[in-house]
Amino acid sequence: MDLNRVQIFAQVVEQGSFTGAAKALGLTKATVSRKIAELEADTGTQLLFRTTRALKLTEAGSSYYNRINKILSDLQSAENQLSAHQQLIKGNLKIVCPIELGQLFLGPIFAQFLTLYPDITIDAELTNRKVDVIEEGIDLLFQIADAHDTRLQSYSLVNAYKSLMASPSYLAEYGTPKVPQDLAKHKAIRLQSAHIEGAWKLFDGQSWVVIEPVTQLTVNNVTIAREAAIAGLGITAVPSIIAQEAVEKGYLVPLLDDYPMVQTKVVLSYPKRAYLPRKYRVFIEFIYAALFKRWGSQVLEVPDFIGQQEQTHSR
Repeated sequence: MDLNRVQIFAQVVEQGSFTGAAKALGLTKATVSRKIAELEADTGTQLLFRTTRALKLTEAGSSYYNRINKILSDLQSAENQLSAHQQLIKGNLKIVCPIELGQLFLGPIFAQFLTLYPDITIDAELTNRKVDVIEEGIDLLFQIADAHDTRLQSYSLVNAYKSLMASPSYLAEYGTPKVPQDLAKHKAIRLQSAHIEGAWKLFDGQSWVVIEPVTQLTVNNVTIAREAAIAGLGITAVPSIIAQEAVEKGYLVPLLDDYPMVQTKVVLSYPKRAYLPRKYRVFIEFIYAALFKRWGSQVLEVPDFIGQQEQTHSR
């Protein structure tokens, strides 16, 4: 059996095209097409219907895929088990994280981690787009959003407390809002992305009040929103971990402290598996050491494999 052909066939099914499979596997489209043709010729069975628009499984192809999918999953599990017990920690980690979190927090951590583990490499993508961890072959995902994907193991790391802020110069010119309804008279810098709802939602003690601010600038990057607010353009909603330095230096002033906004969390996710590869484990342990050092008891959820002693020592 040519296991490479089996894996290529599985990728063609999962990606829905020869082009997608070729990209995922780092092969040419011609190689993928040839390997599938060889597989069909050797088995004497047509596995795929080829049309101009899409590929579809034949009945035999569907049956074959269901069987090999479990086999490939078992093989991956066996490889993960070996990885979990290997002495030399090596391999590549494909990590995706929000732009701002990567810039402010993860950059130095990546550098320190790779110095400690020279046989590990990291491919990091900083983005605010929606990500499919399984389909894109991502190892670890950081996101500022609730985790709902049941295919993933997820841990809430810390709260990303968010509040409305403006510069002293803006407030001197336009006044300071006292209640949520006052925001209708103000200018806003709207932050909106795949994970961030553009409207402002505040709790007045009895119910949630939704404010749709008048907006001159809409951005998908909280750093730009923060800088525009510092420059006096208007009011924006900024997580405390992004605005902490600006608040301490007096560049921004938190507003409506008695009216909390809907809060979000920083979440770490990775594909569920029977055995956690060593490269995953050492990286996650390293991340948690940094979290305990910076946020201490404010860290929300901790994996079982990170012992109480490590938590106490790190804090």
